[in-house]
Amino acid sequence: MAHRAASSPVLGQAARPATRGAPGQPRIGFEGRMMTPGLILLAALSIVPFLALIAMSFSRVRLLGGVALDVVGLTNWVRFFTDADMWMSWLRTIVYFVLTVGLEMVLGIGIALCLYRVLRGRNILLGLLLLPMFAAPSIVGLLGRYLTDSTFGLYAWVLRSLGYGGDILGSPASAFAAVVLMDVWEWTPLIALITLAGLSSVPQSVREAAAVDGARGWMTLRYILFPAISNVLLVALLIRSMDAIRYFDIIWVTTGGGPADATKIVPVRLYETAFRFFDLGYAAAIGLAMLAFSIIIARTFVRLLDVRGLTR
Repeated sequence: MAHRAASSPVLGQAARPATRGAPGQPRIGFEGRMMTPGLILLAALSIVPFLALIAMSFSRVRLLGGVALDVVGLTNWVRFFTDADMWMSWLRTIVYFVLTVGLEMVLGIGIALCLYRVLRGRNILLGLLLLPMFAAPSIVGLLGRYLTDSTFGLYAWVLRSLGYGGDILGSPASAFAAVVLMDVWEWTPLIALITLAGLSSVPQSVREAAAVDGARGWMTLRYILFPAISNVLLVALLIRSMDAIRYFDIIWVTTGGGPADATKIVPVRLYETAFRFFDLGYAAAIGLAMLAFSIIIARTFVRLLDVRGLTR
């Protein structure tokens, strides 16, 4: 009997998976072997530039006669932490980040709620709403520069009729507000689209049960819809936050960081340091600081998502 059980093909087949998953015997499947060269290439394209960036942040980069690194220790980092202009750029970046992401979240959620209640023609309205998102940021900047031109711009003409006679992109406050609103105009549809997808995933039975219990209007939004799509909103916030931290195109096309450095956020200063003044060592330090800030923001949102997932 024991001999028959050991030689049984059924029992033999059942025992094989246990030996395959045994510790110390890792096995890579066919898909893993096919993906390995691509993963190695992607790792090389990510790790090698990152290591080079770290080396540059501790060096002075010479370009004449070939690229050469002269080690200067912590000079670039000391300059980074003691540069008053850099700290002003970080302050502008934080203000720009809060205004753009905050306005996009508020307006996007509001538009999504309005579309959610539309029964006929929702797809047409959604298609029209998404048009700004399909334009390249540089094109949005050129369009905004044209519309705000003090001589023939439509927005400048409207503001003049309302009593504002200054140059929109020539004044620090109005220029900063203009680039913020251009960003909001382009990327609010993305927040609205993500929020609308989250609202559409809420079961109809849940909404009907809330209506039977007497939930109306704001109560339904606060206690039913918002808790159901909170993770979706966090994902939308994470996506826009990662993009807003490194945003460059619209500001560079419209104002170039001016007037009087009023719109010179950290990405613009990084570009100028690297490709206008060719101070690549200091630019590497700025880039690593931006990377660290982006990682902190991303980890914060991911941790919030994990906490909400565990509490549910």
